[in-house]
Amino acid sequence: MSPKQSQIDHIIDRHHADKGELIQILLDIQQENRWLPKSALERVSKRLGIPLSSIYHVATFYKAFSLSPRGRHSVAVCLGTACHVRGAPRLLDKVVNAMDIAPGETSPDKRFTLSTVNCLGCCAMGPVLVVNDEYYSNPSPTEIKKAIAGCK
Repeated sequence: MSPKQSQIDHIIDRHHADKGELIQILLDIQQENRWLPKSALERVSKRLGIPLSSIYHVATFYKAFSLSPRGRHSVAVCLGTACHVRGAPRLLDKVVNAMDIAPGETSPDKRFTLSTVNCLGCCAMGPVLVVNDEYYSNPSPTEIKKAIAGCK
């Protein structure tokens, strides 16, 4: 589903069509849609007078942006050094098993997107699972299923 042109124009207008606001405009579009559709990037390019290739360069440089549809709920497993030595690979296996999707994938119903991150800054809690900004320290398979089931 692509965003409506008027929705994109409204976001651009909130930022006074300022080229210097490109990253914030893209963040706002992503927040509205959970991803950056090509039609939205083309509209931003046209309205701001920035080449589409430059917008793609920004959108692919920052990990915060996604060029493919993301689920309504975000699930992430930290694979940073501290989490890794405390069992993050096993935690990731448990999460993949519970969700039946691999890291980087979105569930067919667009309910979840599973990702891995390099560090969440909570090393003492490791290994860590994050579901919609809620942190779980070394959750059991039952706790993983409960956290996921809590997402409506």
